[in-house]
Amino acid sequence: MADGQPSGAQQPQEKDNLIPGVRHVVAISSGKGGVGKSTVAVNLACALALAGAKVGLLDADLYGPNIPMMMGSTTGPEQKDGKIVPVENHGVKLISMAFLVPEEAPLVWRGPMVHQYLQAFFRDVLWGELDYLLIDLPPGTGDVQLSLSQMVPLAGAVTVTTPQEVALYDVRKGMAMFQKVNVPLLGIIENMSYFVCGHCGEPTEIFSHGGGERAAAKVSVPFLGRIPIDPAIRDGGDTGHPIVVANPASPQAAAFRDIAKKIMDELGAAQKGGSSIDSLLKKIKQPFSTN
Repeated sequence: MADGQPSGAQQPQEKDNLIPGVRHVVAISSGKGGVGKSTVAVNLACALALAGAKVGLLDADLYGPNIPMMMGSTTGPEQKDGKIVPVENHGVKLISMAFLVPEEAPLVWRGPMVHQYLQAFFRDVLWGELDYLLIDLPPGTGDVQLSLSQMVPLAGAVTVTTPQEVALYDVRKGMAMFQKVNVPLLGIIENMSYFVCGHCGEPTEIFSHGGGERAAAKVSVPFLGRIPIDPAIRDGGDTGHPIVVANPASPQAAAFRDIAKKIMDELGAAQKGGSSIDSLLKKIKQPFSTN
């Protein structure tokens, strides 16, 4: 085994064969739970689709899958020639363990089973031709993150945080994990950044201010933008109508669209050589500070 290569890592050729029609695989991660990572993943996927891209969304939170509810998808996938046909809603193809197990059933799995099911979501799903496959990861730095880095070539990872220091502490750990497995960091999104009063219009920074931007600056990665905490965003997740679809003219939807455009621009520049993967790897190989 080569120095620094994770145990059990797949060879690059095997990675390519799992999803040959997908141009960019992007991990949506968070170091800590409760920061709204799945809400961000759903709205980014819909924003990319509305921009004309072919988009897939893989719910890799195998222990707590909720992407189908947030996307308004109640009917499970069909099968074709022994393969799974992903469900499609709001212009996004999606697959989730929530389609395959009863709603109340707890999933208590060890690492090998996690690896097996995650691999099946690539190998046995008819994703077809996609511009972007977003992967909604569970919080933290566990088996799913390691297995994902071994299975498919990731174009990069986006990290979601809230502004307060307790969340940023875990974010730095998550970014260091991607560094160790040589995954480029596309940037940081600050979710629940502020609340705008519906009566007076005054913004209130409930969870502090500017933490995501400071964290991005500290590790020299792009700060992709701020998403407000807003009842309409929450309601979109509960009802299966993401805000970028339900109210595309709203400022909240505009914030998601702006971040989606930045991700598209970054990946497009990397593909054209304007911001090469080698350059991004150099950035993430700088030492991480937890001070």
